[in-house]
Amino acid sequence: MEMSFRKLPDNRHEILVRRDKVPHVRLPAQSAGPSMPHDLVHAVVETALGVDDGFWGATARGATFEGFELVTTGRRRRSGMKVLRRGGDAVMDAEPRVAWAYRAWSGLPTEGRGVGSAPLDAEAPARTGPRLDAAAKRWAAVPVGGELVWRWGVDG
Repeated sequence: MEMSFRKLPDNRHEILVRRDKVPHVRLPAQSAGPSMPHDLVHAVVETALGVDDGFWGATARGATFEGFELVTTGRRRRSGMKVLRRGGDAVMDAEPRVAWAYRAWSGLPTEGRGVGSAPLDAEAPARTGPRLDAAAKRWAAVPVGGELVWRWGVDG
């Protein structure tokens, strides 16, 4: 699977996802976040931690999420929902791990009031931090109108 993160004006981006054996999907323009798109952070952290059943792993298997639009014809959205029914708990479990890794990388508190306990081991920042650094540099180098291509299971 290949994800193309296209940089748009006003700190916005869109994503085109080309998938094997399931329809391609597109996420229309949305805010890119302070350093890079949230979904790029997911790709980086899920890869670094070996999470193959999180957001992007489910997407590769054909899951459909709110906001994504079908680009190619093929299996219908209903089958994408089937993927989520079968693996939705794993997708939801990946979210706090990604958020925590991003907080640690961003220098935000990872302990204390309102943060909760760490969903990752103490070594996780050493695995995710350098990869987030590299992805942030790649994203910063993309000109408006350009794209960063990320290959699921290959880039990392």
